[in-house]
Amino acid sequence: MDPCEVVVAVDLGGTRMKCGLVAADGAVLHRETRPTPRADARDGGRAVLDALLETVVELGQKATAEGHRVRAIGVVVPGVIDAEHGTVGAENLEWVGTPVLAELQAAVAEDVPIVLAHDVRAGGYAEFRQGALAGTTNSMFLPLGTGIAAAMIVDGRLVSGDGYAGELGHSKFIYGDAAELCACGQYGCLETVASAAALARRYAARTGRTVDGAREVMELLAAGDPDAAQVWQDALTALIDALVLYTTLVAPTRIAIGGGLIGAGETLLQPLREGVHARLTFQREPEIVAAVLGEEAGMLGAAQMAWDRAHEEETA
Repeated sequence: MDPCEVVVAVDLGGTRMKCGLVAADGAVLHRETRPTPRADARDGGRAVLDALLETVVELGQKATAEGHRVRAIGVVVPGVIDAEHGTVGAENLEWVGTPVLAELQAAVAEDVPIVLAHDVRAGGYAEFRQGALAGTTNSMFLPLGTGIAAAMIVDGRLVSGDGYAGELGHSKFIYGDAAELCACGQYGCLETVASAAALARRYAARTGRTVDGAREVMELLAAGDPDAAQVWQDALTALIDALVLYTTLVAPTRIAIGGGLIGAGETLLQPLREGVHARLTFQREPEIVAAVLGEEAGMLGAAQMAWDRAHEEETA
């Protein structure tokens, strides 16, 4: 492999880190996956932060050892990011106002620009630049996984809201006795019924039978299980409500659905298309498609954001 300029890209998840060294043309010269340590509230998620810092440093060292020049570093994480201060609040990582950007800057000896961004926004940015949302100016990436958040492209730009934008999963769509407590502290959030985690949890609560995640619920649905059908319908109803609201407010031309639930394929997409179509009157109807970059979307988005920062520094 000939030496070239690269960026270090890390997508930090609750269980795994997806990492890469990515060239300016988007070629992934090295990719690896590392485990994320279990977060511990007693140390404020320090073990997770230390693992992230170690990963970034070691990837930089690997690049240098192979003769590459590291131009920038892109790190994407879950949670709420305070872009002004570079701090992160992420419940599943036990981070509360954790100074992630400052810690990264201290760990990296060289004067290399570092981008800290939200994992879903990074995934949406990758889909926008090279995936299912390419060619759009108003669109949305909506991954349905353990949680739910949205990456919003509005008038050709990725909306960050200073790090707070896109928390569609924590918008209320369920009311009355059916509204369940969400991890965020509200009742009736979209995430409580339509995430992959919610499908398994709600099926177990309804039947008293523990299942192996959303995958097993989908298998039961295909086999004609009525409880799986009801849990699935509840999820679809809430998702349709969310997509109609988003369409009315922001008028996307395309919505790309990703995350673990996209494995359901047309079992998910077709009811969403039909449900949204039936609800719209004057609104511009969006195309609803599957995201295409899979689990690498966050890492590729981190790389693209890092290259953007490198080019900004070059022309400043």
